[in-house]
Amino acid sequence: MVPLIVVLTVVVFLLVDFALRTALTRRQATRLLRERAAALDIGLKLEFTDEAPSLKRVTVENPKASILAVDDEPVVLDSFRRILVLEGYSVDTVETGPEALGLVRKRDYDFVFTDLKMPGMDGLDVTKAVNHLRPDIDIVMITGYATIESAVETMKYGARDYVQKPFTAEELAALVHKLLLRRQARIEEQAPPTVHLVTATSGESPSPRVINVPGGAYVAPQHTWVGVEITGEARVGLDDFSYKTLRGIDNIVFPREGQKISRGDTLFSIRSGDRTLAFPSPLSGVVSRVNHELTYHLDLLPVKPFGGGWICRIVPGELAEDLRRLRIGADAIGWYKEEMDRFRGKLKALHPASAANERAAGNGHEAQAWNAFAACFLESAV
Repeated sequence: MVPLIVVLTVVVFLLVDFALRTALTRRQATRLLRERAAALDIGLKLEFTDEAPSLKRVTVENPKASILAVDDEPVVLDSFRRILVLEGYSVDTVETGPEALGLVRKRDYDFVFTDLKMPGMDGLDVTKAVNHLRPDIDIVMITGYATIESAVETMKYGARDYVQKPFTAEELAALVHKLLLRRQARIEEQAPPTVHLVTATSGESPSPRVINVPGGAYVAPQHTWVGVEITGEARVGLDDFSYKTLRGIDNIVFPREGQKISRGDTLFSIRSGDRTLAFPSPLSGVVSRVNHELTYHLDLLPVKPFGGGWICRIVPGELAEDLRRLRIGADAIGWYKEEMDRFRGKLKALHPASAANERAAGNGHEAQAWNAFAACFLESAV
């Protein structure tokens, strides 16, 4: 009997807890909706003619994003404000392209929604100008059914997507939510990766946004690593930065066992389609073994770059001298951060349009990364 009472007590407690949490969540949502509605009412009564004659501004606390909408139809702008403010966005609206550009020069926005067909400056001109002034802003075209093809065409000039009018509240809210998730993912992707020191108590991170630095291995300027064994042999492989930068590796050209090598000579090459990068040896010595298992299991490379992902072993001839040119453990962390900044700078210099707008994808992105890596780290290798 007692166990049954205990079980019933626990069940009742959980049900009550769930009911209270649900009620609290609903109350918070209702309160937030009231606050946003109040902000909408207040914002429409304020005057902002000093910034733009037709500007109407509604600002909410902790907005999901800041949006500027431009359309020559006030009814469309009314819908934008009403729908998006209640969804938690701060919204500015104006009725002309020149007004929108004036605001873009002075204020920070995450999104600009622009009508395609407007007198004077149309949506295409607005798109080109905003993309030139602030390439970090996401542009979305507002279009009618008859101009969808034209709206899609504007994506060549910087528009991210389009919304077709007339639209329902649900359709607009869903689109902006999708665009916000895309923007957040892209910003996260653009952010420099963090550097993580791998130790006995801290394993490797599989995240593409984390660069693992081996605590007990040396790293070379060309982003190979060296692990010295108790036998005196040294394992050599590509570091984690290489694997997470050079995507699509589909083949490795190994050195020959018994091959005599000098520091700076080509030790191995990696390939992706018709692209090849040759990596110089960080050590002088004789190649004692190659890891042919990678021929059949290239998946070992990114998963365990400092374990089963080694490429070859070398019996070093001038180990003490060669190691003085390498970095190890915690001493390499600051250097890795500098290397990542240098790589991003080289990528932007070689491919300014794609680096600025972050629209490179697929094989094009891989080719650009390989070109920048070679120019940054391998072309002056000695």
